[in-house]
Parts: sequence; structure tokens; C-alpha cells
Amino acid sequence: MVKNSFVPTHPGEVIKDELIARGITQKDFAQRIGVPYTMLNDVLNERRPLSAAVALYIETALGISADLLMGLQSDYTMQQTRNNAEIQRKLRKVQPYSSPQTTNLATPR
Repeated sequence: MVKNSFVPTHPGEVIKDELIARGITQKDFAQRIGVPYTMLNDVLNERRPLSAAVALYIETALGISADLLMGLQSDYTMQQTRNNAEIQRKLRKVQPYSSPQTTNLATPR
């Protein structure tokens, strides 16, 4: 497997930039959306993945699509996993199944 140099954006980066642009403190925002400050700070500083529930809270508070944020999280997680050396080592040992013969479903019996 070839290591991809693509660096995806963690959703925390987008949220953090939005809070800064709006002049909202992390502490105030965490309180407004009902999550612990430390958890929010971990997401914003890319130490924790964004959950679907928190993405919905953010969507409600800021108007940023939860689907967009979760898409960013999915892309970020997948790329981090693809670039993980231990995962790469294990992937080299996986034996793929061969493709089954396709049958023509239109053939009458």
C-alpha cells in the first residue's frame, strides 16, 4: 500500500476557526451546547473525534451542517488509519477473496 500524502481537515479545526471568527469563547460555547469544556477543547485541538451528537449541537448553535462535520471526521479518521504503520503491516497480511464468477441473471431457466 502506498502512503497517501493527503492531509484531511479535522472538524475541530473548522469549529475552532468559526468560534474565533464569531468571538465566542470555548468555555461559553461548551456551556451553550451542554458539553464539558474539556471534551470540547479536545475536539477543537484534534485530540478527540467529533461525535454525531455534538455535531448536531454545533449545527443547532452555529448553523454548520452536522453532515459536513461528520464527513470531515470520517475522512480524517480514515486517512489517519490508512497512514498508521501498524494497520499497514496488518493489511499486507490480509488475503483477499477472489471475485466470484458473475452469472447472467437475464438467462431464462
